[in-house]
Amino acid sequence: MNPYPDVTAGERESLEQFLDFHRAGVLRTLGEVTGGEAAARTLEATDLTVGGIVKHLAAMEDLWFSHKLLDVPPAEPWRSAPFDQDRDWEFHSATENTVDELSELYRSACDASRHITAQIESLDERAVRGSFEGQFVSLRWIYLHMIEETAQHRGHLDLLMDAVRQARPKR
Repeated sequence: MNPYPDVTAGERESLEQFLDFHRAGVLRTLGEVTGGEAAARTLEATDLTVGGIVKHLAAMEDLWFSHKLLDVPPAEPWRSAPFDQDRDWEFHSATENTVDELSELYRSACDASRHITAQIESLDERAVRGSFEGQFVSLRWIYLHMIEETAQHRGHLDLLMDAVRQARPKR
């Protein structure tokens, strides 16, 4: 288990550690489910699934750290995904993936993000592609946004896991 982020780290290290802390939590949750559980809609009020959230987070890693920050074309599977037909494709298509495939997809996306950010010296570096009506966000903003995005979805995963555990056969 990743330790809680260092309470005396500098700004960049704190951002990286908090994001990695939440990333590790996502992977830990994914490691607790079977393929069927990862694909199951366990809460009536939403079509979110454990697998769908993990695949979405992998897509967000690629979107913000590669596509927005560097203007690199989306990686696969995002490049050929039919987002024009299903804007929530990553959530819906996760039912076709195994837990191992989802884990590898997310790990690879996080590793790519770490590799990219290691090449950028300043948190003030601006993204090459505009967001939010053409604004060019900083690497600092991307870190904060990805901490927010990942932490919020970890909360969703906690709720889904409560339902998964409740649906498991009693021993």
